[in-house]
This record gives sequence, C-alpha cells and structure tokens, in this order.
Amino acid sequence: MKVSTILVTALTSVGAALAVDVQKSVIISYPDPNTPNSVIDQAKDAVRQSGGIVTHEYQLIKGFAAKVGETVLESIQAWGAPYNALIEEDQVVSAL
Repeated sequence: MKVSTILVTALTSVGAALAVDVQKSVIISYPDPNTPNSVIDQAKDAVRQSGGIVTHEYQLIKGFAAKVGETVLESIQAWGAPYNALIEEDQVVSAL
C-alpha cells in the first residue's frame, strides 16, 4: 500500500515538473499605428499575471520586451491579431 502511494506521489511530481511553461525573452510589438494602448496594456498585464516580467517598455514603437512563457504568448498573439502583433525572440543584433 505504501509503495503505491509513494509511486503515485512521485509520478504526480514528475508530471507537474514537465508542465512548467518555459520562459523566453521576446519583443512584442504592434506596427499598426492605430493599435489602442488598451491592447498593449492587456498584453503586459497577461505577462505579469503569468509570472513573467516586462523588461522594457518602448517609447518610439508600440511594444515592449518581456520574459514570458509560451502559453501566454499564444494568447497575446490572438488578442493582437487585428493589429498585426509581432512576437520575436529577443536577441543580440550586430552589424558586419
């Protein structure tokens, strides 16, 4: 009886560990100049509520940088679809 209880507990723990949403560094931008600020604010709130971090808010473009799980990115992409939301991996860019 104890062995089965331990086994179930161990398997449950492994399943929970595998369900963790891996965080990525991304830039989320909205090239459509008519994108309402409420859409951007909704995306930032979703990042924070999921345990992600908004690392930078851009002033020259409508968008922000964040560390966030992929599950939330799917939602943000769907909400921003009418405004052509772009989600790109944040990476170092250099000139040749």
